[in-house]
Amino acid sequence: MKSFIAVLILIFAGLPLLAEVVVISGVYQGKDLYVKNPPSSSGVGFCIFEVLVNGQVSADEVNSPAFAVDLGAWGLKTGQPLEIVFRCKESCPVKIINPEVIYPNSTFEVSSITLSPEGLLTWTTKKESASIPYIIEQYKWNRWVKLGEAQGTGKPESHTYSFNANLHAGSNLFRVMQIDHKGAHFSPEVKADCKNQPVSIVSTKVSKTIDFSAPTDYEIYSEYGALIKSGRDKTVDVS
Repeated sequence: MKSFIAVLILIFAGLPLLAEVVVISGVYQGKDLYVKNPPSSSGVGFCIFEVLVNGQVSADEVNSPAFAVDLGAWGLKTGQPLEIVFRCKESCPVKIINPEVIYPNSTFEVSSITLSPEGLLTWTTKKESASIPYIIEQYKWNRWVKLGEAQGTGKPESHTYSFNANLHAGSNLFRVMQIDHKGAHFSPEVKADCKNQPVSIVSTKVSKTIDFSAPTDYEIYSEYGALIKSGRDKTVDVS
C-alpha cells in the first residue's frame, strides 16, 4: 500500500515516473490505461518494451510514443485487484495519462444502519466496487472521532458489517465512512441513547492518578493544547 501511495503522489504532482521498472497498483474499473512512452535514450525505439498485468505479459503493442493497456482483454471483474508492471530499457520518464481509472472508488450505498442501546453498530451496504476500509466514527468531544475500521468486501451484493462500541451517558451519534481519491463518503448518521450514569472525576486533587467513577474514554492535553495521553480506563497514571 505504501508503494501504491508513493506512485499516486508522483502522478498527482504531474511528474513522470523515472525507473527501469514502474509498478502501479489499483483495481479494475472497466476502463483501459493510457501511457506516454518516450523515445529510448539510444535513439532506437521507445523506452517501454514490455507490460505485465497481474504477472502476465500483455499483448499490447508498445512500440509507439503512446499506447493503451487493454485491461478489458483479461476478463477482469470490476473491483478486482490490479498490478501493472512497465519494463523499460533504462530509467525513463514514463507517464500514466489516466491513472484515475484504476483508483479504488467508494461506491457503496447504505441499505440500513442501526445502533443498539448496548453499542452494537450494524450497517448493510450494496454496490461496492473496491475493497476499501469502512472507518467507524463517533461524535464526541465536539468532533468526529475515529473508533476503528472494518474492511469492505468490494463486491456489489448486499453485505452486513458490525462494530462494538462503548457508549457514553446520554445521546450517542455514529456514522461510517470510506475514503477514496475523490475524498470522504459518509453513511447516514445513527443515534442511540444510553441510560448509564454520567462518568465523573472522583477527586480534582491529582497527584499520581486521575480516578473516574467508571471506565471511560479520556484525552489529556497540556496547557499548550498538545495531546499527552488518551485511552479508556477507570484510573489513569499521570505521575
